[in-house]
Amino acid sequence: MTLAQGAIAEIEALRIKYPSGRALLLPSLYIAQKTYGWLSPEALRAVARHLNLPEPIVKGTATFYAMYKTKPMGRNLIQLCTNVSCMLFGAEKLVDLLKERYKVTPGGTSPDGRFSLVIMECIGACDRAPAMLVNADFHPGLSEGNIFGILEEYK
Repeated sequence: MTLAQGAIAEIEALRIKYPSGRALLLPSLYIAQKTYGWLSPEALRAVARHLNLPEPIVKGTATFYAMYKTKPMGRNLIQLCTNVSCMLFGAEKLVDLLKERYKVTPGGTSPDGRFSLVIMECIGACDRAPAMLVNADFHPGLSEGNIFGILEEYK
């Protein structure tokens, strides 16, 4: 597999801002993920070849950061914080509700492919806990009463 021409063009447009292939790695992974929906082993190899980097470095980077997905995801990605503040305000109950309603487990995808659920250590919203990201949309102040209304917007 080689990177799609559109992805190559995006990466090359950024090359003047980054002094090396290693520096260009994070945005290149983001571009590949945006292009393919996730970072398959083939996509990781293609990024490594394009940037002339060792494959273990590329794979290690992609698996280290929560923003990169190395398995297929549902159409909408729910990233629910369960750190201390969110936990104290009911995040664990919200996880249980999501499991029950959408049949999605942490790290998994709902049977209809609508949602994938990722448990986050922190999304930096302790003052508005519990909170989640759905795709790139931030939703603070979650409760049993409002979470499903929010998620219904993502059909």
